Amino acid sequence: MIKEIKLPEIADNVTTAVVLEILVSAGDKVEKDDSLAEMESDKATFELPSDVSGTVKEIKVSTGDEVKVGQVMFTIDTSAAEGAEEGKETKSETGKQDVKKEEPQSTGEEAEAEEKPREEIREKPSQEPESRPAREEPESRPAREEPSAAAGPGADDATTGTPATEVPASPAVRRLAREIGVDVRKVPGSGPHSRITAEDIKAYAKKLLEGGVKAGPADDYELPDFSKWGPVRREKMDNIRKITAKTMAESWQSIPHVFQFDKADVTGLEEFRKKYSKLVEKQGAKLTVTAILLKLTAEALRKFPRFNASLDMRNEEIIYKDYVNIGVAVDTERGLLVPVVRDADKKSITELSLELNELAEKARKKKIMPDELQGGNFAISNLGGIGGTNFTPIVYRPNVAILGVSRSQTEPVFIDGEFKPRTMLPLSLSYDHRIIDGADGARFLRWLCEALENPLVTMF
Repeated sequence: MIKEIKLPEIADNVTTAVVLEILVSAGDKVEKDDSLAEMESDKATFELPSDVSGTVKEIKVSTGDEVKVGQVMFTIDTSAAEGAEEGKETKSETGKQDVKKEEPQSTGEEAEAEEKPREEIREKPSQEPESRPAREEPESRPAREEPSAAAGPGADDATTGTPATEVPASPAVRRLAREIGVDVRKVPGSGPHSRITAEDIKAYAKKLLEGGVKAGPADDYELPDFSKWGPVRREKMDNIRKITAKTMAESWQSIPHVFQFDKADVTGLEEFRKKYSKLVEKQGAKLTVTAILLKLTAEALRKFPRFNASLDMRNEEIIYKDYVNIGVAVDTERGLLVPVVRDADKKSITELSLELNELAEKARKKKIMPDELQGGNFAISNLGGIGGTNFTPIVYRPNVAILGVSRSQTEPVFIDGEFKPRTMLPLSLSYDHRIIDGADGARFLRWLCEALENPLVTMF
C-alpha cells in the first residue's frame, strides 16, 4: 500500500513552509515518527515525521521548495519489503520525474528567482566586470525578493525595487513625500494614468497616522562599494532573520514606545530560589529567575489587564484577553525565538520551570512548532546571563508591552541609617503609549519589583 505524506496543518494563518533539508532518499526504510525533512515556517524550524513505517518510494519536493499545507511531499510503500531492492532505481527515477512535475506549480518566489537573472542582465552595463560587488547589491536585498514577478498593479512598489524617480509623480510631489516621511512608491495615484498627486501623499500620510495603512518600511539606503576598502563577503539572510528584520521594523515604526526602568532588591529572592531549587530539580528542571519572573508577571497581568490586551486601531477598540499567555525569548543559533507559555497564571512555579525548559530545548534543537510561537500576550527577554545594565526591547505587535531583564549586581543600599550590600536586578519595561500611560507603566513595574522583593507574599 502506498501512503502519501503531506505537509500537515502547522498553525493558524500558516499555509506554507520551506524545505530546508531532505533527510531521506528514495529506497530508504523508515519507521513511524522518523524524520523525513527539516522544514521552516515563519519563525519556526521543525522536522516532518513519517506517520507510517515502510520504504520511501517517491520524494516530490526539493531543498528550497515552498510547500503548501496539504501538498504531498513523500510517498511511502508500506507493503512487505520483497522486491524493494529491485525497484529501487525505478523509484528513484520516478521521484526525479515527480519533482519536475511539481515545478510548474511553484510559488511566486520561485518564479521570481527564475526571472531575476534576466532582470540583472537588463540592469547592468555590458562592459561591467562580472566580479564587481556592486552588481550583486539588488539580489542581496530581501525586501525586494518577496513579491512575485507576476505581481499586478496593486503590488507594493516599495518592495519591487522600483526607483523613486520612476514613480509617476512630479519632483515637487516626491519632495513633499520625503518631507513628511511617506514612501512615494507605496502611494496609490488618483491622477491620470495613476499619477500621484500632493493630495494622494497627504491622504496616505493621514491613513498612516490613523493606523489604517500597514507601514511596511523599505530600506532604500544605497550602500557604498565596501570592496574599495578591503575584502568583503555576502551572506543571504535566512528566513528567521528576514522575518525578524521586517517585523521589528514595522513594530518600531507603528508603536510609540515608552521605556520605564526600575530595580528590584532580589537578595531575598535568591535565598528563596536556593531554598526551593531542590524541589524543582527533583522534577527534572531548574528553578531560575526567569521561571519565577514568569509566575510573577502572570499575576501582574491579571492585576493590570491593559498590559495583557491588544489595540485595534481600525475599529478603535481595545481587545482584553481573559487568558494569560507569555512569550519568553530564547537565544538560538538561528536567531531569537519566542516560545509561548500558555495559561501561565494557572500553573505552579514547578510546572512553569518544566515547560520553560522543554520549550527552550525544543527551540535550540529546531524541534519547536510554529503554533508554539504564537498567541503570546506579553513577552519577557532576559539577557542577564550575558550581561548589561539595561536595554530597551522592542514591543512585538500585536502585544503592547515587553519586559527586559538585565544582570543583577551587588550594590550598596541605604537601609536603616547605613549602607548594606544588596543584590539588585535591573528591569526595563517597554510599552505602547497609545494604550498605556506613563503612570500605569510605573505602577506595573513597581508592583513587579515589590513582588520580586517579597515572592512568598505574592505567590502564596
